Amino acid sequence: MAQQGTTKQGRAGQRVALLVAGTGVFWILVTLLGSEYGWSVQIRAFFDLAALAGFGFALWQTYQLWRARQHEQQRHASQHDKGDN
Repeated sequence: MAQQGTTKQGRAGQRVALLVAGTGVFWILVTLLGSEYGWSVQIRAFFDLAALAGFGFALWQTYQLWRARQHEQQRHASQHDKGDN
């Protein structure tokens, strides 16, 4: 098995993890700044929606990564099945 981060899928997984962590940090910072500077509810809601979009995009990327791994496992299994005949 390849080390984490050395394969294409490993790097994609690391990017998704960084996206989730970055979105979380962004959301916390914007929430703190909004309360400190008294931003309006509309501006805070905008940044909440932006964070929600970031998390949604990360979820979509995770799903795509999962599908790619499933496809690769099925392809790998079918190649082994052909060799057994």
